[in-house]
Amino acid sequence: MANECCDFRFLLIVAAVAFIYLQLRLFSTQSEYADRLAAAVESENHCTSQMRLLIDQISMQQGRIVSLEEERKHKEEECTQLKALVKEFERKGLQRMINKEQVPVAAVVIMACNRADYLERTIKSVLKYQSAVASKYPLFVSQDGSNQDVKSKALSFDQLLYMQHLDSEPVHTDRPGEMIAYYKIARHYKWALDQLFYKHNFNRVIILEDDMEIAPDFFDYFEATATLLDKDKSIMAVSSWNDNGQKQFVHDSYELYRSDFFPGLGWMLTKSTWDELSPKWPKAYPC
Repeated sequence: MANECCDFRFLLIVAAVAFIYLQLRLFSTQSEYADRLAAAVESENHCTSQMRLLIDQISMQQGRIVSLEEERKHKEEECTQLKALVKEFERKGLQRMINKEQVPVAAVVIMACNRADYLERTIKSVLKYQSAVASKYPLFVSQDGSNQDVKSKALSFDQLLYMQHLDSEPVHTDRPGEMIAYYKIARHYKWALDQLFYKHNFNRVIILEDDMEIAPDFFDYFEATATLLDKDKSIMAVSSWNDNGQKQFVHDSYELYRSDFFPGLGWMLTKSTWDELSPKWPKAYPC
């Protein structure tokens, strides 16, 4: 009987120890799960916070996009209004310079770039004789580039219309060592002539460079030769320049020479000729 009581108590002790061990294991497991759950909750809260931050950033970016889009539309509207205003000024300028009852003989364009002092001298030389025939020969200055001195000088004359050619496209020469200036000049000439023939719709254009002074009979000469261009389609251009035109070499001041050498430097061509030349205008060395 004593042995049975001893065995029973031993079993109770073993059972108690096992129970305590199981409780400790259960507590340890519960603590581990609780830590993991807390870490998961913390991670979820962090993700939620980051997501809200991203949502706020996206909302701010969307707001900026909407603002920029509205600003772009506003700028486009301003640009459209400015273009319309420029066209209106050009129209009024042409109406002021051209008598509606007088069909112009030719537009006169002075090609300029960055020589303000030369340009002023040329403009004054032209105006000296053009003022009396302004309705027959509307005067333009076409500037290649953005030299401010040249632009200011051209705009200081009310008797002419100003055009500006801005070309940011890079130049690729055909041969190494070539000067890109010749390519830029070719682009400027094509742009200016396209403007005068196709935008302003002149039938003839006289081209001058910005370092020239004209003779007293300059406009009489071109008015007389304009009919030659109209009647004889084999004449490409009429030029007022003669390399050998010094007094000691001229025997007849009324005689004209037909040549297959193009002298340039103060020359007139027709719209029909430009219709042929414009599509195949060279990239460099145009004249």
